[in-house]
Amino acid sequence: MTTKKVPLADLDWDDLRLFLQIQRSGSLSQAARQQRVDHSTVSRRLGQLELCLGGPLFERRRDGLKPTELAHLLATHAEAMEVAALGLQEKLGGGERAPAGKVRIAMMEGIGTTFVARHLAPLLAQHGGLQIELVTSATVVNVNRREADIFVSFFEPQGQGLACAPAGSFALYLYAAPQYLAAHGVPASLADLAQHAFVGYVDDLVQLDAVRWLDELVQRPRMRLQSNSMLAQMSAAASGLGLVLLPKFSVVHETGLVPVLAAEAKVTRTLWLSVHHDLQYSGRIRAVMGYLQQLFAAQQPWLNGPPDIAPRG
Repeated sequence: MTTKKVPLADLDWDDLRLFLQIQRSGSLSQAARQQRVDHSTVSRRLGQLELCLGGPLFERRRDGLKPTELAHLLATHAEAMEVAALGLQEKLGGGERAPAGKVRIAMMEGIGTTFVARHLAPLLAQHGGLQIELVTSATVVNVNRREADIFVSFFEPQGQGLACAPAGSFALYLYAAPQYLAAHGVPASLADLAQHAFVGYVDDLVQLDAVRWLDELVQRPRMRLQSNSMLAQMSAAASGLGLVLLPKFSVVHETGLVPVLAAEAKVTRTLWLSVHHDLQYSGRIRAVMGYLQQLFAAQQPWLNGPPDIAPRG
């Protein structure tokens, strides 16, 4: 018996939303949790969708689900429908309506944990209807695929449909624990750094060239400890394991670390905010984007200032 294919225009929008959740999470179980249904329900609905489309949407592998060509084709149309639905929802809500709803912001762990999270209270106090999801990621976040509404990055993201804008910059400085400097001496020049141990990122786990900042100061640094977590690097350096290059937005002043070669060992990065161009006029997105732009602008003197100044406000 042959099952008649359903035209794309007649497919159930709820099933298409479920498909997008499965594609983005790569897991039926995670999609089930997001939908608040059991795994068997998600599997059944996916099977029905695949039957209607006349082919599989995912290859089942041990390491997760891999989208097929049919899935990529369907995702293009489903994401366009999703953006259109969100835009319609915003317009039906009225232009003067207070910003409300969920906004997902993605960024690296360090800036998210030690800086942005500490400054979100005024935004949420001003807009009581907003709900923020702060997601930390060490990889490029694809806002076109709705992995996040707003992406805060240290580089300009590339891709069609993106609205990107620089939001300031920040400095990075070398730090060390007093006990490390007492045991190994204080470097007097950049050339002296070749004689010292360092704490930094795990090379083969770095997916963003923008965080390879230590390479700009030291060629082939002698690594004592490596971690994919900036917070772990900071803690390890504070215990005396070696020198570490940290951004100004980190809470270095709370760890006991002291600056090293502050006048010479300085690296800078630009902050970028990106959003899908179809969402940039949404009230909730504008409210959060505007707040982040104001936050980074107000903190520029500190973010780019000398390493021994505590943060403002």
